[in-house]
Amino acid sequence: MTTDLSTTATGLFEKMRATNPLVHCITNYVAMNYAANVLLAAGASPAMVHTPEEAGEFAAIAGALTVNIGTLSPHWVEGMIAAAKSANDAGKPWVLDPVAHFATTYRRDTVARLLKLNPTVIRGNASEIIALGGGQSAGQGVDSGDPVEQAEEAARTLASAQKAIVAVTGEVDFVTDGTRNVRIAGGSDLMPKITAMGCSLTALVGAYTAIAKDQAFEATIAALTNFAVAGSIAAKSANGPASFMTAFVDGLHNLDAATFAGTARIEAL
Repeated sequence: MTTDLSTTATGLFEKMRATNPLVHCITNYVAMNYAANVLLAAGASPAMVHTPEEAGEFAAIAGALTVNIGTLSPHWVEGMIAAAKSANDAGKPWVLDPVAHFATTYRRDTVARLLKLNPTVIRGNASEIIALGGGQSAGQGVDSGDPVEQAEEAARTLASAQKAIVAVTGEVDFVTDGTRNVRIAGGSDLMPKITAMGCSLTALVGAYTAIAKDQAFEATIAALTNFAVAGSIAAKSANGPASFMTAFVDGLHNLDAATFAGTARIEAL
């Protein structure tokens, strides 16, 4: 554990819980309920607003925006574009989750449009980040077929090109701004067996960037650490994926700063 990073992450954890930031989530049908419950348990306030008739207006009100392309339709895409433009105009951070962006032409084109709007943070699995960086991934749909370490160079390249924070999540997470690099360990091997875990993490990154918009790198580390710590705690009592889901939400809700700091496993590279 790197002491300074852990101290900063713990401070942001306390600030996020005290601030209760409003997070505008444009996420997929599969993830909506669980992502909202994760944000509530972690201490943030979720709002699921996707229609273009109001998404732009709402993004200017929220502390941060998160955009997840899991279940696309033209109407939703226009809402995403409107919200991202509005967040930029209002000086609000926004997080992009490019779910299986390599799978179809429509998904590739949608992500290309969103990348032009300069997301503050890009969070994806290893296969998504490798493909987004122009490499050949082994991903199959939403599932990663590549280990995180194989995506680290692509993440650094993508971060530099986009001038964004890039988070690659998996067994051991990797966060980079193109220059600074951090790994975060923890969590549970049950997490990939539960749908919407990654989507929920993207929403939590939004919550942290909302309260630290000038510290997007540190905010992303804090969010991933929060997730990893809660996952480690939940794994101790879970008997399988279903009980883990409950234990994880409870773990987020009951987590305190001392446990956060004592369980965090952050390594600066």
